[in-house]
Amino acid sequence: MSIHIVALGNEGDAFHQDSRPSGLIRAYLGRSPLVSGDESSLLLSASGAAARPVFTEYQASAFGNVKLVVHDCPVWDIFDSDWYTSRNLIGGADIIVIKYNVNDKFSFHEVKDNYIPVIKRALNSVPVIIAAVGTRQNEELPCTCPLCTSDRGSCVSTTEGIQLAKELGATYLELHSLDDFYIGKYFGGVLEYFMIQALNQKTSEKMKRRKMSNSFHGIRPPQLEQPEKMPVLKAEASHYNADLNNLLFCCQCVDVVFYSPDLKEVAEAHKIVLCAVSHVFMLLFSVKSPADIQDSSIIQTTQDLFTINRDPAFPGASQESLGNPPLRVIVKDAFFCSCLSDILRFIYSGAFQWEELEDDIRKKLKDSGDVSNVIEKVKCILKTPGKFNCLRNCKTYQARKPLWFYNTSLKFFLNKPMLADVVFEIQGTTVPAHRAILVARCEVMAAMFNGNYMEAKSVLIPVYGVSKETFLSFLEYLYTDSCCPAGIFQAMCLLICAEMYQVSRLQHICELFIITQLQSMPSRELASMNLDIVDLLKKAKATPLAGGGGVGLGLLLEAGGDPWMQKMQNHPFP
Repeated sequence: MSIHIVALGNEGDAFHQDSRPSGLIRAYLGRSPLVSGDESSLLLSASGAAARPVFTEYQASAFGNVKLVVHDCPVWDIFDSDWYTSRNLIGGADIIVIKYNVNDKFSFHEVKDNYIPVIKRALNSVPVIIAAVGTRQNEELPCTCPLCTSDRGSCVSTTEGIQLAKELGATYLELHSLDDFYIGKYFGGVLEYFMIQALNQKTSEKMKRRKMSNSFHGIRPPQLEQPEKMPVLKAEASHYNADLNNLLFCCQCVDVVFYSPDLKEVAEAHKIVLCAVSHVFMLLFSVKSPADIQDSSIIQTTQDLFTINRDPAFPGASQESLGNPPLRVIVKDAFFCSCLSDILRFIYSGAFQWEELEDDIRKKLKDSGDVSNVIEKVKCILKTPGKFNCLRNCKTYQARKPLWFYNTSLKFFLNKPMLADVVFEIQGTTVPAHRAILVARCEVMAAMFNGNYMEAKSVLIPVYGVSKETFLSFLEYLYTDSCCPAGIFQAMCLLICAEMYQVSRLQHICELFIITQLQSMPSRELASMNLDIVDLLKKAKATPLAGGGGVGLGLLLEAGGDPWMQKMQNHPFP
């Protein structure tokens, strides 16, 4: 018998992880008297974790002969990059532990807003422990006045942790330090209580199955052949950063042009991409006001580096784009302007390859002081309002995910009119969007907006054949490179939309989701499914799939068995 524990979250300080002690899970396994195992068995996949730090697997023995398997996932982006693995981890867990550091409020709210809803959908009546690790830095001034924010700046309050625990039906623990008391007696006592409950439940289920088998009085059931499993679909690798990086070089849908102090054109760019990673550009392009940002350093950086020229007689203005010309921005700093092309390439690549950016700047600026000055200006551009020295050590960001997720992401602009230059009309309602993102992520839309079509010159574009909810899910994938269908029906609708616009990776994701759902359904449930699903399957089967004749929805019909095929025969193709 075994117990599977899944630990999610990073309990360390976001910017001082090198100096922090061993983690909560590792410390518990090494100190608990009820857990036994040598160093080699505890750190089972350390080499694999170093190559790709998604999760670390520990194996040990608990209560003498019970196998204990722990998956420690400190990085939340496993829900973005590998939905299939994360779903299996949550679904197969007996106990879930969610950890966070009380002094990292930004990461706490990012997890609460983006990942807790995903975990809630995948939970299957398993106990959850919320562990708030660390001592609050400003706890000496507890203020309950509603007008005072001294205790809400950078620390996660106890009230916020308890509220999160209520949403998940979890047990909330505060661990002020990782010593023997908090780990062994406090955290360990609660965890071992749930471990005993899980063992009792598994033992009870095992006894029920044994009684059911004995009730046949020795009559063996007929041996049925196992159905053949469908081929395994491998999801296509993400090319999200490459798509946005290629947008910089193809010069399509350009809406901002940078000029040097002597009014020579330096580079072209896109407002939506720049605003997605920088509040400086949000302020420059009037997406946010100084009152919204409330950070004097960002306001000062904007005023020192850039100025907008709206003179119609500007010498560098293009005569071919007089109808809707790109915004002209003059870069005041000469050294920063000389390295602007490298800085834009750094931003479009995800804004995390600091060492490569520094090498490129050194090739253009010989003086080390000028190089440091330009690097500091880039840090100021990427600064988050209200955070102090958030990019102090750039090398620690080299191995992290890009700032599309750490700073203001493209999801902030999804279905919002800010900077939108195209509007889709669906079922009597409108959905604003941004041509640059659509052109970068979808080849069909790139041809539609840049060819001799009506859509290339029109702002309002009607969309037929899909619902508003399905099209918004499709746009969410284009903007964020992530997709999590709520059910098989939505996955089928999204699959048809992905086929319409020939987005192959989204097709693969939907196919994988549908196959997983159908294989887990019993035949009786398949036979009682709503007829709308069958009609949608017929419509999708009539279109070629991304597999190119390999694995398609035709195989999904065979996976359902005889009841599923009988429904299809009763409702033939038109």
